[in-house]
Amino acid sequence: MKDVAIRPVSPADAGAITAIYAPSVLTGTATFELEPPGADEMLARIEAIVAAGYPFLVAERSGAVVGYAYANVYRSRPAYRFTVEDSVYVADNVQGQGVGRALLDALIEEAAARGYRQMIAVIGDSRQWGSIALHRTCGFTFSGTLHAVGFKFGRWIDSVLMQRQLGPGDSRP
Repeated sequence: MKDVAIRPVSPADAGAITAIYAPSVLTGTATFELEPPGADEMLARIEAIVAAGYPFLVAERSGAVVGYAYANVYRSRPAYRFTVEDSVYVADNVQGQGVGRALLDALIEEAAARGYRQMIAVIGDSRQWGSIALHRTCGFTFSGTLHAVGFKFGRWIDSVLMQRQLGPGDSRP
């Protein structure tokens, strides 16, 4: 996308990231979080992800942060060390304009460059058609549905699991 720049996160982005994430918490089912974190908590999360060596990217348009994506630990046991879980959030006013695709493509490339072999998407709510389509477009395949694992807004919510091989994947050790 020509009018969007993808770059590594900086601590100064915490406020914008907090503002992008809050509506997803308050009105959406993409996340199972119930209370939006404040900017200080978001900064601590960003710092922890970056300090652990995972990629964290932001999308800018006209100097404003309009989305972010990061990879993080999938599971903490050592055998999972080559697998990451992705998260992608885009500001409401730019959804459907290719920002999520630009972020996820860049995140996949960065995670592969860091030696990760698998990326897992744990998509909150099987009704998140946009996120499911985005991941499918970026090469993820459906791996399963965990039925009714979250409860938010008075209803039970599924999680959809999707997976994408990175780099050589499982073709060699």
